This record gives sequence, C-alpha cells and structure tokens, in this order.
Amino acid sequence: MRNERFIDRTWEVLPRGDVAPHWSGLYVTMNRAGSIVMSRVTHERLDQPEAVRILFDPVHGRLALEPVKPDAQNAYPIRKYGRRGGKIVRAYRILTEFPITPPDTVEFLNVKIDAEGKLILNLRDIRISPKAHSQCRLKKD
Repeated sequence: MRNERFIDRTWEVLPRGDVAPHWSGLYVTMNRAGSIVMSRVTHERLDQPEAVRILFDPVHGRLALEPVKPDAQNAYPIRKYGRRGGKIVRAYRILTEFPITPPDTVEFLNVKIDAEGKLILNLRDIRISPKAHSQCRLKKD
C-alpha cells in the first residue's frame, strides 16, 4: 500500500436557512430609466456601501459598481427599495452618457464581485427579467 500524504485544508461551512434559496445568489436588474436594483444579499456581499461610483467598460461591454463613501466624487447614493431589503441606484444619466438602451427591465446574469470589491455587470450577458413588474405591460398574443 502506498504511503499517501494528506494536505491540511481549510474547510468552510455552507450556510443554510439564513437566505431563501432563490435569493442566495447575486441578483441585479436595470430598467429603461437607468435605475439599477440589487437584492439585499447582493448589497450585503458588497459590504453594504451607502454609495457607488458607476464605471463603464466599452471594450468589454460591462458596468461596474464601485463602493465609495457618499461624499466621494461622482458617488451615486444607494437607497432602500421594496420591503425585502432591496436597494436601488437611480442613474438615468447612464443612458445619456453611455450607449446603453435596455429594451425593458433586464436582469444581469453571472454577476460577480471582483478582487477589488467592485460589482461587475456584463451588458452582453442579460435577459428580460421575468420578475420585473414591467412584464405586466406586455401584450399577450
């Protein structure tokens, strides 16, 4: 029998019961008015900033929300949204300054928080949000 070495690993416990399964991931949407809405869990994983700086990467078609202090230059405040702890960033100017025109409320897929703590939103990896209230306006054929 071979002599095997075991590497000591640091184990982490997967939490259960603190967040409903369908809200445990990072969830962010943007509507046609440029308002960016994030779930409570997403805001908590960003370390609950009071404001963000919005960055645009035209080469890769991405937005980034960088947590900053409310008095920082170009800081957009994060406000309460809804009854379940969601947060909203009202940024209509994003539509006028950058070539971004969402067809309806869109949900960002594969949202990530990078090593620097920025929330990365890929504009090429979106879908029309099935949870958005704007879907009520659509005519059914």
